[in-house]
Amino acid sequence: MKLRKLSYAFVLAATLSACAFAGTAGTADHQLVKYGNVQIDVMRQGQGPVIVMLPSLGRSVRDYDQVAERLVADGFRVLRPEPRGIGLSKGPMENLSVHDFAKDVAAVIEHENKGPVVVVGHAWGNFAARQLAADRPDLVRGVVVAAASAGKVPPGSNEKPIGPEMRKAIDGPSDMKLPEAQRIEYLRKAFFAPGHDPRVWLTGWHSETHEAESHARNTTPVDDYFAAGTAPILDLQAENDAVAPRRFSQVLKNMLGDRVTVVVIPNAGHALAPEQPQAMADAIAAFAHRVFANK
Repeated sequence: MKLRKLSYAFVLAATLSACAFAGTAGTADHQLVKYGNVQIDVMRQGQGPVIVMLPSLGRSVRDYDQVAERLVADGFRVLRPEPRGIGLSKGPMENLSVHDFAKDVAAVIEHENKGPVVVVGHAWGNFAARQLAADRPDLVRGVVVAAASAGKVPPGSNEKPIGPEMRKAIDGPSDMKLPEAQRIEYLRKAFFAPGHDPRVWLTGWHSETHEAESHARNTTPVDDYFAAGTAPILDLQAENDAVAPRRFSQVLKNMLGDRVTVVVIPNAGHALAPEQPQAMADAIAAFAHRVFANK
């Protein structure tokens, strides 16, 4: 189902106390954006063209504090909406599709009312970013898919985009019933490049959101979001990504053509942001400057 343009007024339900960040980014404030029976907790900081960042499966936008600081320093306004079930974001959690998560982001962008944005989707977030661009092209200037599974494999391949063993490693770290050593091993296998400490992601998992997003991924047809409408795409790849491996690295480019620009970040795994925040921010900023210049 396509998202309908939201005709009702979005309500600014609350403005929470500002929280300080180190470095050049200054401060970020929080807003609650409400529509219907949904409210989305949005971190906002900086001034300039708007970049919206969507997080990984079952994780918070706080994973991108360092990346956001750098983008703000480069002249952008960064919005980070928490998915339902994280922070003060809430709404129905059962039987959601990727369209529903994209609709939440659309509400945030419409409330901001600053024109089409660049939307960044990391890992699972790339599905919602592409779905938003497909359902609401009027809100999206460009799409960054970061450490992202394309959702398809090259023609002729019998593999799945993500096999069962890797799926176990992706889901394992959020299972707090597992021994810490097992969770660390799953983190090392799925998320982090060799030599990087996976313990930084031992915390920060949100099981209800993880389950809702997993259901949405499993039940929404890939073709609903695959092409991201007609928006320009930055395919920001991690050199050591075990979840979106190098053998699948040209799927988006080969299928969508010149709309897709591929940039590979060295010495990074699927987690990407905690491993190479400066390189991630630099690539996003370069792409955003380009697409905002081509109005």
